[in-house]
Amino acid sequence: MSELAQHTPLMRQFFAAKAAHPDVLLFFRMGDFYELFYDDARKAARLLDITLTQRGTSAGQPIPMAGVPYHAAESYLARLVRQGESVAICEQIGDPALAKGLVERKVVRIVTPGTVTDEALLEERRDNLLLAIAAGNAGYGLAWVDLGSGRFLLSEVASVQELDAELARLQPAETLISEDSGWPVSVASLSGLRKRAIWHFDAQSGQRELCRFFGTRDLAGFGAEGMNLAIGAAGCLLAYVEETQKAALPHLSGLAVESADETVAMDAATRRNLELDSHVSGRRDATLLGVLDATVTPMGARNLHRWVHRPLRNRDILNRRLQAVECLISSAAHHALRNELRGIGDLERILARVALRSARPRDLSTLRDGLARTPELRRQLGGVDSPLLADLLNQLGEHADTAAYLAAATVEHPPAVQRDGGVIREGFDAELDELRGLATHADEFLVQLEERERSSSGIANLKIGYNRVHGYYIEISKAQAERAPTHYTRRQTIKGAERYITEELKAFEDKVLSARERALMRERALYELLLDYLGERLARLKLAAQAIAELDSLASFADRAETLKWCQPTLDDDPGIHIERGRHPVVEQVREEPFEANDLGLDDSRRMLIVTGPNMGGKSTYMRQNALIVLLAHIGSFVPAASARIGPIDRIFTRIGAGDDLARGQSTFMVEMSETANILHNASARSLVLMDEIGRGTSTYDGLALASACAKWLATHNRAFTLFATHYFELTRLPADYPQIANVHFDAVEYAEQLVFMHAVKPGPANRSFGLQVAALAGLPKAVIADAKATLGDLEAHAEHHRATAPKQDSPAPQMALFSPATQSPALEALAAIDPDALSPREALEALYRLKNLT
Repeated sequence: MSELAQHTPLMRQFFAAKAAHPDVLLFFRMGDFYELFYDDARKAARLLDITLTQRGTSAGQPIPMAGVPYHAAESYLARLVRQGESVAICEQIGDPALAKGLVERKVVRIVTPGTVTDEALLEERRDNLLLAIAAGNAGYGLAWVDLGSGRFLLSEVASVQELDAELARLQPAETLISEDSGWPVSVASLSGLRKRAIWHFDAQSGQRELCRFFGTRDLAGFGAEGMNLAIGAAGCLLAYVEETQKAALPHLSGLAVESADETVAMDAATRRNLELDSHVSGRRDATLLGVLDATVTPMGARNLHRWVHRPLRNRDILNRRLQAVECLISSAAHHALRNELRGIGDLERILARVALRSARPRDLSTLRDGLARTPELRRQLGGVDSPLLADLLNQLGEHADTAAYLAAATVEHPPAVQRDGGVIREGFDAELDELRGLATHADEFLVQLEERERSSSGIANLKIGYNRVHGYYIEISKAQAERAPTHYTRRQTIKGAERYITEELKAFEDKVLSARERALMRERALYELLLDYLGERLARLKLAAQAIAELDSLASFADRAETLKWCQPTLDDDPGIHIERGRHPVVEQVREEPFEANDLGLDDSRRMLIVTGPNMGGKSTYMRQNALIVLLAHIGSFVPAASARIGPIDRIFTRIGAGDDLARGQSTFMVEMSETANILHNASARSLVLMDEIGRGTSTYDGLALASACAKWLATHNRAFTLFATHYFELTRLPADYPQIANVHFDAVEYAEQLVFMHAVKPGPANRSFGLQVAALAGLPKAVIADAKATLGDLEAHAEHHRATAPKQDSPAPQMALFSPATQSPALEALAAIDPDALSPREALEALYRLKNLT
């Protein structure tokens, strides 16, 4: 007997399903519960904090079990998905009432972090992306899909640094990579990582599968021809989605290619340093998106998130957005627009569930109500003179017929799930109405029939009943059985009673017995027809949802600009960045004190500002605010300034803050130098670079030398627009030799033994750093501050004495190199020349005295 044959039929069914899905948790439907067995049960009990039990035996051994109620399964799935787990859902696909023996079960879908579409499992204001990465000699190919919206995109990058930047931008929920080794740490450390066989990433197979799926001869129409690495990744991605969803994917209607040349590039460090959507404190209001996001729909919020993480270089697109925002503000149309948008739900993800045929009744009612608002949206924006808004209204389209059909088909407030019926409105389908009527009036008919039979037979205790085996019956006690009318046909004999059927009751049974079940079946069929109806209009509805998302994002821009008093930037063709009275968009909102606005002026003749001043004086805020103003302009938003004129920008780089990367074996200084190297290699004359305290992680002379060399290289070789903050006052001498460099500083004054920061940028270098004063503000013990003052006085006196007595030289004395050999001393050279065996005792003593004199 095989090992499997020793198990019960139910457990054999489980083992068969588990063998097909060994790497995921298996939710095995048993009545009102999803059960997990063996290792799955142990793991789920730990992750979900549910009870692990042992119930029954199979093959002579207890069966470890853990279960969750099927009606609450979504909450448990959400917790598992957030922990990076995947779950196969094994459902009963047979009818228990009709099944002979064990009910048939089948895995109907696999829920993974990157493929979930259920509302309860998703974060509504962020995209949920499934990413696949293919590696090759030319770099990396990326393909990603958002099943919640139907967006399917490709890109290729040439280096690990560019790959890191894409990962920081996309933030995938799940990532597919090949099983071969050699992946960079940024990939290997991703959560939700899935390894697939290397042949899944074959470019030729991917090309064939993509052409099959989209029904095309080639991929030229998508602009993807020749992108072999990305096509290989897309083929793997498509196969994985089809494998997990086990359903058609009509909402994946095409591919789009994203090119690095279209965007203002930002690496992972820059996104982190600018705090676009995350802050070390976890506070969302301390991020750019926390201030900028005033969207009122989930799909508008996700669209805005994509815009912030992908600023564009295309001036036509940006100027159309800026002009649309200006029109919304000047006409005050954004107020009514936002009020109308508040009543529109997440149509984008609802349509995805419609396409996957997993939409729930309340999805349809939300879609119905949202589409019903589109005529009012068109009316509100009809008079606004904006080409972009006009295009979005055309894309929005007319959906009165679809809204009316859904209104006629569905009840006003449908139940949460369809399985119990009550979704289809009365009057929509005559057959359903008849079946519902039968089910509703069945009890009334039976009461009337029972009274008539008692009266005609004279049997007072006669009653009509029902069971699932024999159906409806007339029951008469044994004592009264001989009085049963002749037209009664015996159906069943039980202890103490006889049960009969009549022609009238049989006819009623045939018509009514399964009326409720038939009504549910009819309602399910009508529900499927509703999904078919919407599926035929899916492409138009997706365009409408996308248009609503963009309208919401633009209305959010208008609201922020009006509320926060931001100005419309000018995108100039001439190189340079000119900002008058710029403010930090986040700091201005989170601090209680008034924000001190500052100017910035960079052009072709003035490429770098050396920024000096005390800690807490405002240097980092000033640098970040200008980078954020440039970024906001490149997503089409107004900016926090009195005026802003910005020339072409291709990349934003930042080197700010100190931090190590222990996972990669890098110290704080190594991280600083790696980020600096990336900037020096890749910044161009159209890049904006923020450099904060370069060289502070090593010795003074090393750090000063590195900072000076980096500044000179950026100014002369890269010629990038650079804000270079430093405490090395020696760098303030650079403008004397490099006219494209200028000094600015932030000042502070001591008043009544208090340090007052002015937070205002002024021309020229700072003359003090106020380090001890800032330390005192931080709360260092007074004794420590006093000791530091004494030590500082000694150091300054020593430095002054050294400068007065030392021979004049152009540069400081060289430091001893770390790896080169030290210069040998005269004593050691003399010692090496002595042959001890050739010396007499007296000569040895004389040699010792000579050596002593040389030391």
